[in-house]
Amino acid sequence: MGAALFYHLTRSGPGQLLPALIGKSLQAGWRIELRGRDRAAQMALDEGLWQGDGFLPHGLAGGPHDARQPVLLTVGGQVAGNAPACLIALDGAEVAADEVGRLERVCILFDGNDPAALERARGQWRALKAAGAAAEYWSEAGGRWERKQ
Repeated sequence: MGAALFYHLTRSGPGQLLPALIGKSLQAGWRIELRGRDRAAQMALDEGLWQGDGFLPHGLAGGPHDARQPVLLTVGGQVAGNAPACLIALDGAEVAADEVGRLERVCILFDGNDPAALERARGQWRALKAAGAAAEYWSEAGGRWERKQ
């Protein structure tokens, strides 16, 4: 059974954390679903991942080779055709408690400087915990990522 790791972004954006999370997940041998809520935002993320430092193999869901993608960018409601072991949720994308239970890892990234995103993450935390899912909270407020109790 996996756990949901909530990443409270206050000093950086997802673009700085995603390469590390994706890299560690790929090193563990996991396929990844990178779930957002907006197709245009996922297309922009796709472009950013291709132009970033290092090589992060990935594709946008709906292509002919979804099953072969180590990282598949989806929009909430799409089925990830790459059989992921890790789910990374952005922009308040929905995550169900059963996903936390069956996947190796679920990462939920949220902008702590955006009151609406912060409240949405709090709601996700409460819902997942109420459903019995394991959850951890990580903060970068001190300048580096720390697990909080």
